[in-house]
Amino acid sequence: MLKEIATDYGILFLTDEIELLREMEKRGEKVALVVTDANRDMDFSGISYAVEKTEELEQEDFERLYRRLAGLPWDILETSRCRLREMTVADVDRLYEIYEDASVTKFMEDLYEDREKERKYVEDYCKYIYGFYGYGIWIIEEKSSGEIIGRAGVEPREEGVELGYVIADAWQHRGIAFEVCSAVLKYIRKDIGWEKVICRVHPGNKASIGLLYKLGFCRSGKVDGEGMMEFELPGSGEEGQKKIHG
Repeated sequence: MLKEIATDYGILFLTDEIELLREMEKRGEKVALVVTDANRDMDFSGISYAVEKTEELEQEDFERLYRRLAGLPWDILETSRCRLREMTVADVDRLYEIYEDASVTKFMEDLYEDREKERKYVEDYCKYIYGFYGYGIWIIEEKSSGEIIGRAGVEPREEGVELGYVIADAWQHRGIAFEVCSAVLKYIRKDIGWEKVICRVHPGNKASIGLLYKLGFCRSGKVDGEGMMEFELPGSGEEGQKKIHG
């Protein structure tokens, strides 16, 4: 079986024939494996993406799958003032500009001193975190200017997901963090499914503590080995179905 699907970015191919897929990948085609009962126990090593129940996939799923295969960042969500998308290596220089400000790194880990190490980290992050989970920490762009003004999102943890965010100094005290984090929490509840969201904060970071209370978080009573206080936003929801498997 070989199926062609037109996307806004090019032709996506779906096939249940593993050898055909490998040949097409060598030619640079954007192709994903369709998992069936007949091939389920075969060797999938080296295959970038596999999908099941293709009849349940929508055009948006195919668009995202093509972008993943092509190394193009996903658009995640929009708020009234901001747009969130996946990071790319091209964002690294702007992130260094944001993290140069002492107010940004006062209560959080800095970027690598070696910029090439940071680029490699982002490259691997896109491949292994976005590629496997479908979510992570995303870039925040201000809509009207397109300027990158920070990052926000969630990362997988054993007990659920952890919220993280950073806003460039020039864009702080404008309600951006609350606007973006509120949208992120709604997104992960609706589109990912979640059991619990946590956030770890330095006890001296009064602004972030106030933000978490405003978002509905409460103290869990836990403190990690680095002295970071844990907050949690307990809740339940159906576990998000992963339609695209990396």
